[in-house]
Amino acid sequence: MTGSIHWPTAVLVAGTMLLLWLAAWLLRRNRRRGFLSEVDRATYATLHTASLASQHLADGLTPDSAERAGRHLLSILGAHAVSIADTGAVLSWTGAGEHHRHLALDLGDETRTTGRTVAHDASHIACTDPDCPIRSAVTAPLVMDDLIVGTLSAWTEHPSPGLAKATEEVAAWVSSQLALAELARTRTRVMEAELRALRAQISPHFIYNSLAAIASFVRTDPDRARELLIDFADFTRYSLRSGGTFTTLAEELRNVERYLILEQARFGDRLETSLLIAPEVLPVTVPYLAVQPLVENAVRHGLAGKEGIGHLTITAADRGPDAEISIEDDGVGSDPQRIRSILDGAHASDSIGLGNVDARLRQVYGDEFGLVVETAPGAGTKVSFRVPKFAPGIHADG
Repeated sequence: MTGSIHWPTAVLVAGTMLLLWLAAWLLRRNRRRGFLSEVDRATYATLHTASLASQHLADGLTPDSAERAGRHLLSILGAHAVSIADTGAVLSWTGAGEHHRHLALDLGDETRTTGRTVAHDASHIACTDPDCPIRSAVTAPLVMDDLIVGTLSAWTEHPSPGLAKATEEVAAWVSSQLALAELARTRTRVMEAELRALRAQISPHFIYNSLAAIASFVRTDPDRARELLIDFADFTRYSLRSGGTFTTLAEELRNVERYLILEQARFGDRLETSLLIAPEVLPVTVPYLAVQPLVENAVRHGLAGKEGIGHLTITAADRGPDAEISIEDDGVGSDPQRIRSILDGAHASDSIGLGNVDARLRQVYGDEFGLVVETAPGAGTKVSFRVPKFAPGIHADG
């Protein structure tokens, strides 16, 4: 009938209009709530891809790291292929046209010589495969400490100024990641050297006195002598182990316990100890041999020269994002200026590892995480430091 409403059509139209209105409303609401635009999504996708590549570049410039990072660099550049070479070999080729791999080193000669980003057209890339998309390339230098250590090449069908600029910028970013990797390796080598120096400082007097104490029990208490010998073996095995720059606080305190057992065998009732340990900080990662040398220093320089009973308190407390470790004795104390000079490296000292531990803490976590020493002549000494519960790239060695 003329003028009548076709209800199925009307419902369909109304439903469509409602969906369109809801979609528009949701879009406006999402924009107000800060949902990402397409440009934002692309930016964050690129940053995420770069972060994935950086994890592999942390291993330095090797065939394996270049191969793994190349997949992500290819995504960033949007080329048909990406190659990475050092000064003597092609480390990786990712993408199409791998039969051109041998060209990656040859076409990089000019870049390695001049340090400039160079574009190569089809006259430099002979290819008889009609299905191969590789007809041009852009090669940029990888630089560390003002030395060219390799090249990054983006391979495509048609060269463009945009690709040339992008390749140059990505190569500069890769160079910065390689520099950071080398800095991390240098820091590790320095820490390992300092650990070797610290191991060399393990007091011969402590070793001699421990063995003498063990020997004194061989006839009178052979069972205790056997237990002390096991503790001595475990202590030296931990203290002189090869490799590893980090451990857990639990492992470090376990070694401190062995050390104190050996010292109490020597001092007897003259040495009293208290451990106040928050269980939640036991898994925290700390530099290897960060606590025991400070305890040994307290016993050797604080309590050994004291008449009567000496008390040593070791505390590990939860301080929010940090764990705080302190070693406090009621011994003879020291001149604060002398301690400050030792920490600054301006005063030679036989203090076991005080400056060494302080330097390693600052190297790893920053200057704000160095040792804090409170002391005065006749007033005992308290040495404390903090470590973050979680620090990027720092894990206990297995």
